[in-house]
Amino acid sequence: MKQQLEQRLKELRAEYASGQKALAELENKQASLRSTLQRISSAIQVLEEELSNEGGKEENKAARLIK
Repeated sequence: MKQQLEQRLKELRAEYASGQKALAELENKQASLRSTLQRISSAIQVLEEELSNEGGKEENKAARLIK
């Protein structure tokens, strides 16, 4: 009986260690993905601002042509 309990304890410790490793890997992936999403978000903002500025320039051009 004692041997079975020791074996089960060994299995559970191994399973626990494996779970901790998997969790750490997922947390690293999550941090990496957050960083990637932040860079994409910043790029979107820059492009939207650039398009907004271009739209204003086009309107100014059109207004000058009409005059």
